[in-house]
Amino acid sequence: MSDPFFFGYGSLVNRSTHAYPRAAQATVTGWARAWKKSKLRKVAFLTAVEAHGEEIDGLIAAVPGSDWAALDERERAYDRLPVAEIRHSHPTLPDIQIYRARADHIEHEAGEHVLLLSYLDVVVQGYLREFGVDGAERFFATTHDWTMPICDDRADPVYPRHQNLTNDERAYVDGWIRRIGAEVTDRRP
Repeated sequence: MSDPFFFGYGSLVNRSTHAYPRAAQATVTGWARAWKKSKLRKVAFLTAVEAHGEEIDGLIAAVPGSDWAALDERERAYDRLPVAEIRHSHPTLPDIQIYRARADHIEHEAGEHVLLLSYLDVVVQGYLREFGVDGAERFFATTHDWTMPICDDRADPVYPRHQNLTNDERAYVDGWIRRIGAEVTDRRP
C-alpha cells in the first residue's frame, strides 16, 4: 500500500515548516483559499473553500505509513477531505487529502481578529520559493477575504513556525500589503 499525500496551500507550502517527504508542486481545481476568523483565538487562519471553476497552487507531500496524527494535530481546527481534481508531477497517487476549516471553528460575528504577518510571511515565502513571483501573485489573486487588519509581529512573532525572510522576500510581502490596501496594526491577539 502506498502512502497517502496531503495538499498544502498555506504554511505547508513552505518546506521549512515541515519534513514530510516526496514533496512536489501541485494544483487543485474546485478550491480557493480564504481568510477566516477563528473562534479559538483572535487570529485569522487560512482555509481552503470549495470554489467551482477556481484552482489553487500548493504542495503535495507524503504522509509515511498513513500516520496522520502529527499533521492532524497541526491542523486540528480543520477537517481532512479527499481531493478529486489535482495536477501534479508524481506518478498516480491513490489518496490526496486537503484540509478545510471546521465550520464550528469559524467565527461569523464581528470581532477584533487580526491576520498575523509572521504567518503571512511564511506562506508567501513558500510560494516565492516554490512558484516564483508569478506563483506568489497567483496566491494573492486566489485568496479571498483580505479584510482583517494585519498584526505586524515580525519583531516578536506569534506564529510558532515563523521563518526569517530575506530582504527581497520582506519587500515583496510589504509591497503586496500596500497593493491590497490592508490595514497594518501593532494590536496583538
